[in-house]
Order: sequence, then structure tokens, then C-alpha cells
Amino acid sequence: MDLKRYDDAELTYAEAGATRTGELPEGYRHLRRSYPMGDGASLGRAADALLTWRMHAALGLSPRATAPRAAPGVVVASRLGIGPLAIVAPCRVVWTVEEDRRAGFAYGTLPGHPESGEESFLLEVAGDGSMSFTVSSFTRPGRWYTRVAWPLVSLAQRFFVGRYASALRRHTR
Repeated sequence: MDLKRYDDAELTYAEAGATRTGELPEGYRHLRRSYPMGDGASLGRAADALLTWRMHAALGLSPRATAPRAAPGVVVASRLGIGPLAIVAPCRVVWTVEEDRRAGFAYGTLPGHPESGEESFLLEVAGDGSMSFTVSSFTRPGRWYTRVAWPLVSLAQRFFVGRYASALRRHTR
């Protein structure tokens, strides 16, 4: 997968960074799910798995990125499936955060992605020491086949979000 083809590609939506504020734009399907990470979860280990694409790889998505760690401007393309039936989902990281009690990033879709929009992944440690993982997104169909199968695509996205949380839980222990 040649990521250089995305060097100058523009995002396929106008509202870049909206997941950072939490005010998701109209005209998209919104998704926001939070998951407790469990007792003894380590922000450092979870953040490392999240920011180095291991969470995505744990789901079999075969991510390829222009950098080993998420940072604004990094392009990552995840591939699901094999051969000519594989779906490639190119994205660009639009924001990151790495603080004492929070870590995460958001990426936005590039041309060729099945959807159009943005998705963020955020780990947060509360005052009582508990950690949660929140995924927020706003999406709409980006290709003809996602328009046709939109209800199924929406179900698949919710399924993947839950799997992301499970993968991070495994990495935090």
C-alpha cells in the first residue's frame, strides 16, 4: 500500500477537529461510546497501544502509517480483508493529546475511504484513578457501496468500537 499517494490529499469533510470539542456537526451520523478500562489499567500502556496503531492491528485491520506514532498530519491506511475484496480506509491524524491524565487522537477520512468524517479515540483517567476509553465520531457514506449498505455499515462501526475497547483492555494489563 503506497501511502505517498495521500501526501497532498484533502480531507473528505470540512469540519476537521470537531471531535476535539465534542460538538459534532449536523448532517452526519454521530457515535459516542465510553468504556471503563477496569481496575489496574495503565494509561501509559494503553496510550502506547493506541498511539502506535497496535489497537487497530489487534482487530486485524493491518494499519500502515507514515510514522510509527499518531501525530497531526500522519497518514494511516487500514486494510480489512484480503486480495481484491479488501477495503482500504485512508485517514489523516487531525489532532493528538498526550497529558498526565489523557491521551488520544482523531483522524479524518481521505479520498477512497468508505466513509466521510472523523473519529477520535480518547483515554482519560478520572479523579478516583479509574480510566475510561471514549470513541466519538461523525460519519456519512463516502462511497457508493456504503450508501447502499449504510445500516450494515453503522452496525459494523459499533461492533468495531467495542472491539477497540477490548483490545485496549488487553494491552493495559
